[in-house]
Amino acid sequence: MRIMTIPCDGIGPEIMSATLGVLTVVNKRFDLGLSFHEEEAGFTSLKNHGITLRDEVLDRARSEFDGVILGTQSHMDYPAVVDGGRNVSAGFRIGLDLYANVRPARSREFIPNKAPGMDLVIMREATEGFYPDRNMFQGVGEMMPDPDMALSVRKITRHASTRICREAFKLAMQRRKKVAAIHKANSFLMTDGLFLECFREVAKSYPEVETEELIVDAYAALLVRNPEVYDVVVATNFYGDILSDLASELSGSLGLAGSINANAETGLCCAQAQHGSAPDIAGKNIANPTSMILSAAMMLGWLGERRGVQKLMDAGSELSKAVDNVLDSPANRTRDLGGTVNTDAFGTLVADALVP
Repeated sequence: MRIMTIPCDGIGPEIMSATLGVLTVVNKRFDLGLSFHEEEAGFTSLKNHGITLRDEVLDRARSEFDGVILGTQSHMDYPAVVDGGRNVSAGFRIGLDLYANVRPARSREFIPNKAPGMDLVIMREATEGFYPDRNMFQGVGEMMPDPDMALSVRKITRHASTRICREAFKLAMQRRKKVAAIHKANSFLMTDGLFLECFREVAKSYPEVETEELIVDAYAALLVRNPEVYDVVVATNFYGDILSDLASELSGSLGLAGSINANAETGLCCAQAQHGSAPDIAGKNIANPTSMILSAAMMLGWLGERRGVQKLMDAGSELSKAVDNVLDSPANRTRDLGGTVNTDAFGTLVADALVP
């Protein structure tokens, strides 16, 4: 299996290095036959090619690789799109149609957290919504008719809403058989109304699954009050983005949150840490690589499940367990979790925990 790796910006190269060190051990232990091939994106690509993400990288990811591990990006610091500053995350999600952004949030008893008992997965639609760079055929969904007015267009489609809801119900069948749909249909009558219509239609095919519909602001409060109640949560792009960060931080830290972007129909999957590029600590070897490592574990499990390859699923599961086993000791934690362990050293600890 060929895996494309893209370190990108900020702490991306450091956490990528730690993750690849761990995957090398996983590869050998489970005889996965993985090979890793690095590509450029972000500022490195901008310097060498005049653009942060080349179409040929997407083409190769689509046709030559089984999975992608995408590093963190400093896209807020990129130049304008016309000057080569293409949003790398959006480029992959739109270019490869990776509509399902899967973001688990799980509290660990041994890590300080504000949400005891939380164990949920947010299924975030990632290809449309309130994101102006991915809701128009040409141009972007924001405009300024005059210097004192800015407008933004939101796109919600039946196709995208139906397929993310379907994936949410499939996942719920493997978990506690509960799905909550997050919306603001009391205000966005048509767009969120269409999303709920699709949710209800998909629910008819899963009578075993308990469903709930929650207004987004109410759900944010309930997530703080009763985090243990929720199982699978499905949302449009904008709501899912915000709520997944909230859930991960409540569960202990955004640095502990894995994430994948996937397409169930094409079989493409991209592992990507939930957090940003943290340029203020880049190059200091102090970043927490947990999110990237867990994202890689999720990718292995996802690919294994879709292809019916048990050893891939086992590898993903064992890698997640190894991370928990390391984090269980305060002495093994990185600075953001109150420890002193460096980025590379944490990767080594996880790799050692995988050795039988």
